[in-house]
Amino acid sequence: MAIPKFSSVPQSFHSELKRRISEYFKEVGKSQTGNYSLFIKAIILVVSFLAIYTHLVFFTPPPVWAILECLLLGFLTAAIGFNVMHDGAHGSFSRHGWVNDLAALSVNFLGANNFMWKTKHNVIHHAYTNIDGVDDDIDARPFLRLCETQKHYKVHRYQHLYFWAAYSLLYLWWVFVTDYKKYFLKRIGPMPIKKMSATDHLSFWTFKVLHLCLFVALPIYTVGFTPWLIGFLIYGLFAGFVLSIVFQLAHTVEHTHFPQPDVNTGRMEDEWAIHQLKTTANFATRNKVVSWFVGGLNFQVEHHLFPKISHIHYPAISKIIKRACEEYGITYIEYPKVRMAVASHVSFLRQMGRK
Repeated sequence: MAIPKFSSVPQSFHSELKRRISEYFKEVGKSQTGNYSLFIKAIILVVSFLAIYTHLVFFTPPPVWAILECLLLGFLTAAIGFNVMHDGAHGSFSRHGWVNDLAALSVNFLGANNFMWKTKHNVIHHAYTNIDGVDDDIDARPFLRLCETQKHYKVHRYQHLYFWAAYSLLYLWWVFVTDYKKYFLKRIGPMPIKKMSATDHLSFWTFKVLHLCLFVALPIYTVGFTPWLIGFLIYGLFAGFVLSIVFQLAHTVEHTHFPQPDVNTGRMEDEWAIHQLKTTANFATRNKVVSWFVGGLNFQVEHHLFPKISHIHYPAISKIIKRACEEYGITYIEYPKVRMAVASHVSFLRQMGRK
């Protein structure tokens, strides 16, 4: 399909939002990037990850304890992705570019590739959220049907029951399959990736080999093949589920939309900011524990409208955005509790599972 184009509006809602958010940061005198609280959190997460990894690989704890540590390692992998890599990739972790690049590079140590991530997430997902055929994040075919325009298979009638198993595969599939698929096909879905430099190619292969050494070869050498396989699957499947469910609660729930461009003109009905508000949902924004762990991704509306602002500012700017939505009569989608968002997601999957 042709790349969709958004409607142009002389006095857009997005322009008004940007004006209000800019005024807020001028009034409070804060940088839009991260601060010491984010840096401290990043240090805690990374040091904890390294400590758990070291204990598992070099000190071989008893089976029950090892399983718990593998689960914790998966939890920390997701947390580093949410809090460190994600802000770094968007350039919002720090005011210094090299710090952002270093933060974004954390995903390479965890087995993925930041070049592919930035193209898939920053360029495609953020621009064309929930547009079937373009947004790769809603393409889980044939296992899941995530919008009405996707083909229905008989197995989808049960997807609200087995979705957790499909979500668990995300991390392993991402690291060992889809990164390579994007690399060799030179595209993500229908979207071509920009030409990779020699440094990009070197980074891709160097970190892939490093990950295989640190997470496959070395653990097999120290603990044996079977214990490694069991531990790695527990770790990878749990990390995959946590990563998946957080992103799915933000876009595939009962109240979010899946707009399509006009078949003749290729234009979307709404301007870009309105499109983001129709396709994105918040959840549990008053839960400080959830907000801390998911790196503000429960404030997904704020993130999609202002991806270059660090997540530590989302609680403050959410009030400004809510007020503007009320004034303009625009729906602001939000679920007060995690369980409500999960229930809505399961209900959505059940609806999409019907022919």
